[in-house]
Amino acid sequence: MSAPMSADRFIQALRAEGLTVVEVGAWRTRNRNHKGPWGPVHGVMIHHTVTHGTAYTVELCRDGDSALPGPLCHGVIAKDGRVHLVGYGRTNHAGAGDSDVLAAVIAEKRLPPDHRADTDGNRYFYGFECENLGDGEDPWPPAQLDAIARAAAAVCRTHGWGARSVIGHREWQPGKIDPAGFTMDWLRDRVADRLK
Repeated sequence: MSAPMSADRFIQALRAEGLTVVEVGAWRTRNRNHKGPWGPVHGVMIHHTVTHGTAYTVELCRDGDSALPGPLCHGVIAKDGRVHLVGYGRTNHAGAGDSDVLAAVIAEKRLPPDHRADTDGNRYFYGFECENLGDGEDPWPPAQLDAIARAAAAVCRTHGWGARSVIGHREWQPGKIDPAGFTMDWLRDRVADRLK
């Protein structure tokens, strides 16, 4: 069981992993903590945004919309590999997911199929939204893929977690497809390589 790292420790961890970080406004205090607790944290969740254009994507993930208020993640990973920090604390990224998946993440075991939505994931996961249309055709530039692996590894390294603590939204919540365009096993292999 891990308490969330401080916002300052979070940005230090990302930079120590070789990432270029962009701080967006008062990201350290922008959160949804009034809706429930954040922590203990158990893993990192990766998403795609279904958007095009970094400026629009960052704004949407910071502010959300009338149906889903922001922030929608902790960091937005742009096509150029920069990580834009938009919130810290509880964010609206994971939604309800499968308690068996959470148990597997905690135990760092192979994930079971996600077939129910009975657990609040916003409480337990760091979230990174990655700029991509999510249609399986929009490319994932090498700089962006490298940044996704580095961001996940930075969080895992700080908490002493292995690569099995990194999951995709599609592995957590029934009906989700993100991130589309690469496999999570491929990403976890890259994270594991970084953690060696």
